[in-house]
Amino acid sequence: MAQNKEKVVIVGGGIAGLSAGIYALLSGFDAEIYEKNAVPGGECMGWNRKGYHIDNCIHWLTGTDQKTGLWKVWKTVGAIDENTEYASTEKFYSSRIGDKELTLWNDLSRTEKELIEAAPEDEAEIRKFIEYVRYAECCNIPSIKPFDMMGIRDYIELGKNMADMPKVMKEYGKISCSDLGKRFKSPVLRRMMSDYLPGEYTAYSLLVSYATMTSGNGNIPMKGSLAMTLRIVERFKELGGVLHTSASVKEIIIKNKKAEGIRLEDGTVVSADHVISAVDTDFLYGRLIDRKYMPSELAKAYEKRKEYPITTGFQVAYAIDDDFSGKDTIFFDCDDLKVGKRSFSRISVKNYGYDKSFAPEGKAVLQANLGQSDEDYLYWESLSNEEYSAEKERLAEEITKRTVKEFPELEGRIELLDTWTPLTYNRYCNAYHGSYMGFVTTVGNKQMRFKGVVKGVSNLFVAGQWVMSPGGLPIAVISGKFAVQRILKKQGRSIDI
Repeated sequence: MAQNKEKVVIVGGGIAGLSAGIYALLSGFDAEIYEKNAVPGGECMGWNRKGYHIDNCIHWLTGTDQKTGLWKVWKTVGAIDENTEYASTEKFYSSRIGDKELTLWNDLSRTEKELIEAAPEDEAEIRKFIEYVRYAECCNIPSIKPFDMMGIRDYIELGKNMADMPKVMKEYGKISCSDLGKRFKSPVLRRMMSDYLPGEYTAYSLLVSYATMTSGNGNIPMKGSLAMTLRIVERFKELGGVLHTSASVKEIIIKNKKAEGIRLEDGTVVSADHVISAVDTDFLYGRLIDRKYMPSELAKAYEKRKEYPITTGFQVAYAIDDDFSGKDTIFFDCDDLKVGKRSFSRISVKNYGYDKSFAPEGKAVLQANLGQSDEDYLYWESLSNEEYSAEKERLAEEITKRTVKEFPELEGRIELLDTWTPLTYNRYCNAYHGSYMGFVTTVGNKQMRFKGVVKGVSNLFVAGQWVMSPGGLPIAVISGKFAVQRILKKQGRSIDI
């Protein structure tokens, strides 16, 4: 008679939840995922409007270099493989002030040459920046096992693989992106250093992000975020996993210091041998279980809003009757935009013309982004439904005017497809303050990282981008794997999965 398998129930069908489900199945468990939305994927999502596809997530996918451990994780969950087709892009992003525009190319030598020619007065600082980006190319996210499960040999190997990172941390770990900008005399370079990431981010975050592109470890899979999510879903189902969509979870049932299962919003109780929460930690602690279970280091981050800010945005998607050739992601100055009590004078647009599947022939999708913060989220949240809709419409019109003013060639050739706000991410994904990344690491504050366990509950584990800064897709996918490894370790089994 066959022995019944232990069942792992996973709350949340985003990338972390899907990863946890796949690794649970590979480890011999039964696995069921409960996702509140009709379509899984969480923030790794896309949708269609008027015959166009809007991509919400992947600006680049860290872990596309086949030599990295993260690539193996992505392959295991079915996201990418040796035959994956990537977008043909040459740029990280460009920054423009007036008629002057500079670019961070994926080719570092090309970047160095262009920046020095444009700003010879900054040659020494430019050469240093390029040198340290090359050092940062060795930075890889540890994906074999959680830090707290590493032994001395693991740390030695990690140190060998990232031997140049201490140099980067020493030079750029104690200053912000805004501080980095102040090292340059060129107005465009000063702006460029705090364009892509918020100015309060530690400067090394920018170098590591750029190095991911220059090293070839940050490509963009064709067909976009939703297509990648659906490949992972297919892998989960092929292995025998059960996915429940439109199934909101009301609580995780804890009795006698043990998670016995979950209760859905409709009252259904689902029993489990192990429960993995793969939802936003603000939703887990206080909604699904008592706030008292929250780790102290995480609680402090939620309390210290200035020290641990979040990243979100107001975004507008357009159909354009032009492929907008040569223009990828560009930041530019604009007339002041008022949102609540704050004013903004700089926005960005991203051209998705590299993926012909997103738009009819000869056309493309263009998305504008206005960076938002905790304060902005609270403003959007304060509005009535009528005020919210009106403000979205007003702001979209203002951004459209500024985009066309900056790029006159779009006059009469641009059509609004959709708009979304920080509140949208909260509504669909329970994302804290609408954040689409984890907590920002600012100068003088420790990087957020906590064990994916719930102290006082023996069989409840935590996955998701919030377990470790900076969050995002790489942290989400490895956290799902790590959650299953914690179950295996507790059972005295091998964690080599």
